[in-house]
Amino acid sequence: MDDQVGGGASGPNPTRTPEREEYYKRLEGGNMAPLWEYLAGLVTKEPVSQSEVAIWKYDEVRASVMEAGELITAEEAERRVIILENPGLKGESKITQSMYAGLQLILPGEIARSHRHAASALRFIIEGNGAYTAVDGEKTIMREGDFVITPSWTWHDHGNESDEPMVWMDGLDVPLVNFLETSFLEHYPEPEQPLTRPMGDALARYGEGVVPLGYDNPTKTSPIFNYPYDRTREALETMRKTEEWDACHGLKVQYINPSNGDYAMPTIGTFMQLLPKGFKGSPYKSTDGTIFSPVEGTGRTYVGEQVLEWKKRDVFVIPSWMEHRHEADEDAVLFSFSDRPVQTKLGLWREQRGNDPVSEYHS
Repeated sequence: MDDQVGGGASGPNPTRTPEREEYYKRLEGGNMAPLWEYLAGLVTKEPVSQSEVAIWKYDEVRASVMEAGELITAEEAERRVIILENPGLKGESKITQSMYAGLQLILPGEIARSHRHAASALRFIIEGNGAYTAVDGEKTIMREGDFVITPSWTWHDHGNESDEPMVWMDGLDVPLVNFLETSFLEHYPEPEQPLTRPMGDALARYGEGVVPLGYDNPTKTSPIFNYPYDRTREALETMRKTEEWDACHGLKVQYINPSNGDYAMPTIGTFMQLLPKGFKGSPYKSTDGTIFSPVEGTGRTYVGEQVLEWKKRDVFVIPSWMEHRHEADEDAVLFSFSDRPVQTKLGLWREQRGNDPVSEYHS
């Protein structure tokens, strides 16, 4: 068998003989196969990703998103979403092997009916202000740059009471859930779930550095389900005052679950980073294929020989173990998400900064 290209391993390459060929056919007939013929492709020296580098420029895709609003109603579609499909994974509804992403549109006056599913979801608000999502009895208003969580198996519906279209990026762990064959979906009897808590309840209870005495969170997902962008941006500006710059990432923060300090979602890691004007980042790569969406500014990301020119509202993806570096023409802020929590829990996550040795994750 040929060695893998681009990070593969040299494996056994036994000569094929008529006797072996006949033996392999008999194995195949019994639903078996010789490992030595496949070993190089199964156990590689470095990650070999089928995902490809890709960018969706919002100025170009917005028209298609809005056209969907003319062709199908939110009620008919249940979720009116344009899938962002990785070109290396055509037909699989994936942006990386483990993550799904799409752009959801909800027009003024519309409601996206209430349902729940095993997959965990995030909403990152791309365009518009004033639509809402309701999660397990609490409603929250969404604004550009907000990071909103829909935990696994929680009722959720969306509505737009503003006078403008709202577009957000959905990020889900659907490919991971489906790989494990653990998908479930249930519809609420009514279009909207009843509200049982006032708006802002979750943020007030859990987002002020305190939690109710005796609080126990069995879900492993943050009890905060809307992380407002203005708070995150303020944190980055405070960090800027002491110039805690990272050579690869600028200033980068991780969204956390305040009840245990872990990732905000058990299967999806979420981050926000500030790249100052003139930033020229050092090369970096990690095993988690990552989806980025700029919130402010313009710049570019170099990935091998490719150059991704990006600005506010674009979406781009860097596959696993692919070296890249960021540059910023002006102050730029990037939101990103990946499957890093899963990799770290399993002891699989690794990174490499420039020419430094490969670093493993230690919890």
